[in-house]
Amino acid sequence: MKPFTLFPNDSNFDFMRMRWVSLSVALLLMLVAIGAIAFKGFNFALDFTGGTVTELRFEQPVDVDDVRARLDVAGFRGAQVQTFGSGNDLLIRLQPQADGGEEIAAVDSDTALEVQRAVSTADNPGQVLQSEFVGPQIGKELAINGIWALIFVVVGFLIYISMRFEKKFAIAAVITTLHDVIIVAGWFALTGREFDLTVLAGLLSVMGFSINDTIVVFDRVRENFRSMRADPVTVLNKSINQTLSRTIITSFVALLTMVALYVYGGGSLEGMAEALILGIVIGTLSSIFVACPLLNFGMLKVTKQDLMPKARDEAALARRP
Repeated sequence: MKPFTLFPNDSNFDFMRMRWVSLSVALLLMLVAIGAIAFKGFNFALDFTGGTVTELRFEQPVDVDDVRARLDVAGFRGAQVQTFGSGNDLLIRLQPQADGGEEIAAVDSDTALEVQRAVSTADNPGQVLQSEFVGPQIGKELAINGIWALIFVVVGFLIYISMRFEKKFAIAAVITTLHDVIIVAGWFALTGREFDLTVLAGLLSVMGFSINDTIVVFDRVRENFRSMRADPVTVLNKSINQTLSRTIITSFVALLTMVALYVYGGGSLEGMAEALILGIVIGTLSSIFVACPLLNFGMLKVTKQDLMPKARDEAALARRP
């Protein structure tokens, strides 16, 4: 397995020396992300806002940018245009139109015909396959369900890690995971990139990747606390170094997959791929510079006594004079 080892097992990079700097940077990034989410908000897609969805099929492949330009000229500004299936099929999403402050709750068949006329050309006409209206109430329910999904995952992580490790590990792991998710979400709010269901799926996937990466490091921390005679900082630093090759190789392979998905997956998967690319990079850095430093901070500071099995502790105490 030597070709797969980027760093020797006995490497000794002093990551913990920068723990105050890394935690400060992580806190600053979280505050910026929270500020962007709170004050700027997300650019919610039709999945959450409601609107019209029209599917068109053409005889020849079409240029998505040209279709967007034609829709803008026809008065359908801000239309979302994506290819699906073959390059001849288009999915066009139109934001709900306002009338006297109230959203129109039905789709006029003329809308689909107007879209068809706007994007069709003489040599490449389009055929309407389907057109339907997505109500704003459905979008609101999806948003609420997404929030419940995040809460369910966080609580599940807390329970599982508390059972397998120790409460301090669970809290540190959840804080690290929330740090990664908040920064990725803040990126979408700050840049105004469209936030749809695929991005939400990407955020949930980021949580899974982040917690997995953190647990691998924490497992080595637990082993080293029980076997090494050293202070907590040394143990934490050694644990990071021992898992460094695995962390970087795993993250790099996952990153290659997401880059390929971003480049070749089409517009419908672009948001999810972007969320995961950011999540993998941030999650890898946080497992090194955030997760373990938290175990040496305040009430989360871990000691050998926290990790020694209770039966062994009682036996050791019984042998003392």
